[in-house]
Amino acid sequence: MGTVTPFPMPQTPGQVGFDRAELTRILDLYGRMVAAGHWRDYAMDMGKDAAVFSAFRRATERPEFRIEKRPALRNRQGMWALIGEAGAVVKRGQELGPVLAPVERRLMKLVEE
Repeated sequence: MGTVTPFPMPQTPGQVGFDRAELTRILDLYGRMVAAGHWRDYAMDMGKDAAVFSAFRRATERPEFRIEKRPALRNRQGMWALIGEAGAVVKRGQELGPVLAPVERRLMKLVEE
């Protein structure tokens, strides 16, 4: 029939991103916070140094929380960081689950009210 030529895809070398399991965990938490009526919007930024997931109460504000993945800090403080609205690091760690724990505890309080 014919020869199939692969389409050249531009790749950015060294770009940091979330893998499927990480993104599933983050979006699951985001969906539960939306269902509780707390978050309404999100943004993702993937660069050379970090991948960032930002969760907003309203789209016009600063993000309430930012979840950052910085592989360069893997052997030091941990590559995951939960950063609050004021820019302070709320939690940092090697694994995503414990870093998301403060937000999940807040979700429990929201559901109880």
